Amino acid sequence: MRDDISFTVSAVDGAARLGALATPRGVIRTPAFMPVGTAATVKAMYPEAVRALGADIVLSNTYHLMLAPGAERIASLGGLHKFMNWPHPILTDSGGFQIMSLAKLRKLSEKGVAFQSHIDGSLHELTPERAMEIQRLLGSDIQMQLDECVRLPCSGEEAERAMRLSLRWAERSKIAFGAQQGRAVFSIVQGGAEKDLRISSARALVAMGFDGYAIGGLAVGEPQSVMLDMIETVIPHLPEDKPRYLMGVGAPDDLLQSLMRGIDMFDCVMPTRAGRHGMVFTRRGRLNLRNARFADDARPIDPLSSSSVARTFSRAYWRHLVKSGEILAMMGLTEVNLAYYQDLMAGARRAIGEGRLSAFVDEIRRAWIEGEAEGA
Repeated sequence: MRDDISFTVSAVDGAARLGALATPRGVIRTPAFMPVGTAATVKAMYPEAVRALGADIVLSNTYHLMLAPGAERIASLGGLHKFMNWPHPILTDSGGFQIMSLAKLRKLSEKGVAFQSHIDGSLHELTPERAMEIQRLLGSDIQMQLDECVRLPCSGEEAERAMRLSLRWAERSKIAFGAQQGRAVFSIVQGGAEKDLRISSARALVAMGFDGYAIGGLAVGEPQSVMLDMIETVIPHLPEDKPRYLMGVGAPDDLLQSLMRGIDMFDCVMPTRAGRHGMVFTRRGRLNLRNARFADDARPIDPLSSSSVARTFSRAYWRHLVKSGEILAMMGLTEVNLAYYQDLMAGARRAIGEGRLSAFVDEIRRAWIEGEAEGA
């Protein structure tokens, strides 16, 4: 990589890697989980609280910030880091996921995609060039190519069409990114659940020469076995000296299984969204605090959590807040979940460094099974 951004691997355990992605705004320890701050905020969390839980980087979204408050406005206010008071690294997704999730509100062409805003119905065009321009205006440290994400299952023909389009957009995105000091551009491997398409996509993107490589279009309806199969298919065709990012994943077991196969970076709305709805992740499994069985439960959520609110207030209290619709429930339980995810990544990093990742994963999964989990 360039002198201003570097990725180093300091230890391996099987296919898993202990690494560090160094940027001018800070070092991202890998494996890393990136809390999602779609609209320039990790919902229900202050930036300093997100940082205190161990996050080195957060993710924001090009499409949503394009709609409100607008990339040009954020740039005029000093850029995204200053705007959201997060001086550490930020990765911005290009809007490719919204091509799938907002399919009823967009029209796709070779040029790009035209969106009808889900907010006010106004029309917006997102091309590879415009997506990179928005990310440049935002000032994000890691910028993603524009791609087309398809929902699985889909036909091989549909997967190939989207993959080929994404490759053409990748080339245009890289040209539009240009040379930005202190910033990186990542490409996105597509190809649905077709091994040959995934390999072709990976090889073509590596030939273009990106700073990092994401695997997209997974966790979009397929079983975990298919997702892991695609990861195992793609990883051998990616450079060993570049970071690997699995987009939009996921559940704790998805993270563990994926990092064991060589993934370095993750993001997902799961921990924050679940917390806002009364679901928490603990070392003993998931707990739905809306359930009546917690009404008289005086125990803390998780006495071993790095989050003080998980160690102190009772489950009965949190259930009361959730059932009462109190804002503190969303704030506190979001923190509990983000703490769990950061603790999980920190534990994995230690285990890789000590050559005991397999035992670490076995311990984690055994605790889920033996605990009071409603599902691991």
